[in-house]
Amino acid sequence: MILAAGLGTRLLPYTRLRPKPLFPVLGEPLLKRIIGQLRAAGLGPIVVNAHHLAGQIADCLADEPDLILQREDTELGTGGGLRLALPHFQGRPVLVTNGDIFHDIDYRQVLAGHQASGCPLTMVMHDLPRFNSVPVAGGRVLGLPAGGRPAEVPPGARRLAFTGIHVVEPALLADIPSGSFHSILDRYQGHLDEGGQIHALTVRGHFWRDIGTPRDYLELHRHLLLADGAAPSFRLAPGVRLGREVTLDDWGYVGAGAVIGDRARLARVVVWEGAEIPAGQALADCLVTG
Repeated sequence: MILAAGLGTRLLPYTRLRPKPLFPVLGEPLLKRIIGQLRAAGLGPIVVNAHHLAGQIADCLADEPDLILQREDTELGTGGGLRLALPHFQGRPVLVTNGDIFHDIDYRQVLAGHQASGCPLTMVMHDLPRFNSVPVAGGRVLGLPAGGRPAEVPPGARRLAFTGIHVVEPALLADIPSGSFHSILDRYQGHLDEGGQIHALTVRGHFWRDIGTPRDYLELHRHLLLADGAAPSFRLAPGVRLGREVTLDDWGYVGAGAVIGDRARLARVVVWEGAEIPAGQALADCLVTG
């Protein structure tokens, strides 16, 4: 299941135009990339939940086979969305991933680690200081953040960050109240409080970024455009109309059908498809939506 129903408040005002999982990364909606990764790992059927601008997500996925779109009329949160999808899981473990992360973590390895753990829940963890807030020791998650505060770290434990990827046995979801807002992390903390265990599958040597803020979104593009020294650091999609004496500095991506006016200057930007930049305008370190 891909969690794609969030409001994307940290990406305002851009998420008034499209939901966060549909933000293009090098021209491809992030949600499409995630679906491709799941299919490549042999996973399916795939459930995608949608609430904010759900019609756009429905249009994007209209041609996707073996996919269940779960439209949520009210905001249910991560736990409420999973609870609503419970009948689709048919008693089998479900791999859950956030719809706003770009990564190369191997889903097959995640599933194998879950099956070997003997735990009803596996959370994929990594060491990312900006987000490290979950105490882990002995291959187990010991607590989860609450109220925006990190969980306490017992002696011998260390903090790691949750990647947004988890595998859960459906029985753990049945106790979530149906039809109401609920955070899945609250349910997982309740599982710990009941004496249950959470397997911490720690990954290393991977690439992972979320697109939670405009800066994160631009930083992801900077990395992708500069990672391969042989590739152009300023990439133009097909159909871009480039005016005279346009200056393209450092790195950037311009989406299909965009129009760049004469003598415009662009540096470290992402321009969405169809956007128009007036003649003579200078833009740097920003997202251009049109």
